[in-house]
Amino acid sequence: MLPEPATMEATDATEEILVLAARDEHVRHAPEISRLIEEAAAARGTGIAKRSAEYVRAKIEEGKAVIALADDRLAGFCYIESWEHGKYVANSGLIVAPDFRKMGLAKRIKRRIFELSREKYPDARIFGITTSLPVMKINSELGYKPVTFSELTDDDVFWEGCRSCPNYDVLTRTRRKMCLCTGMLYDPKQDQPGD
Repeated sequence: MLPEPATMEATDATEEILVLAARDEHVRHAPEISRLIEEAAAARGTGIAKRSAEYVRAKIEEGKAVIALADDRLAGFCYIESWEHGKYVANSGLIVAPDFRKMGLAKRIKRRIFELSREKYPDARIFGITTSLPVMKINSELGYKPVTFSELTDDDVFWEGCRSCPNYDVLTRTRRKMCLCTGMLYDPKQDQPGD
C-alpha cells in the first residue's frame, strides 16, 4: 500500500497548495486549464491532447477531475477518462502551472487522480501513454508497468485524442502498435496480496 500523501505543501510563508477532487465551484478554472494544456503540448512538441474549456468543465461536473489550488490560484489539474464501459481508465491532461513546477506537485496530483480512479472504477485497468520521464517514474511508483499498445484500450475515441500530437502519423502508420509514447498500465488484478 502507498503511504498517505500530505494534503498541503507550503510554497512560501503564506501560500499552501491543496490537491482535491474538483467540485462544481472549480468549473470557473476550465478556460485556464484548457489554455495550460495547450501551452504545455506546444512547448513539449508531443503528447497532451488539446482539450476545450467545455470538455474540462464536463470532467469537473462529472466528478472525474483533480485540481490543485494555491489559495484561489490554479496550480494544477488532471482528469479521468473511462473506456469500454469502465474496463479501462486513463488519467489524462496532467498539468502543473509554471509558477508551481519543480515542487513535487505533479506527483501529488497524479497520486490523487489515481486514488480517485480506484474509488470510481475499482476493477478497471488504469493506463496512460506518455513521453515524459518524470510521469513514467510517478506511474512506476503507483504500480504501473510498461506495456505494448495492444494491452491498452482499442477504443477509437481514445486514440482519436492523439490526433493533435505532431507524431500522430507514426501512430497511424504502425496501426496503433507503437509511437514515441510509452504505454503504461496498472492492473488491479495483478496488485493482489501474494502476487
